[in-house]
Amino acid sequence: MKVPKKKSDNKVGYSTVSLPSPLIDKVKERIKGTGMSSVSAYIAFILREILSAENKKELDKKEIEEVKKKLKNLGY
Repeated sequence: MKVPKKKSDNKVGYSTVSLPSPLIDKVKERIKGTGMSSVSAYIAFILREILSAENKKELDKKEIEEVKKKLKNLGY
């Protein structure tokens, strides 16, 4: 009888998110030469930055402009 493998508590699961191809192409151009390993890694980095900003009580004007710039660069 096979015993099911236990998931390690340290492993993170992944899901798929669909993005428009033109947006993916823009991200690929943006990350060239940055050392960022993939479009997925870049998007995850940007989202972490945005979500971590939510933990602050209040963003200053400079931070708000940085978030807006990042979103604009992502095509939003």
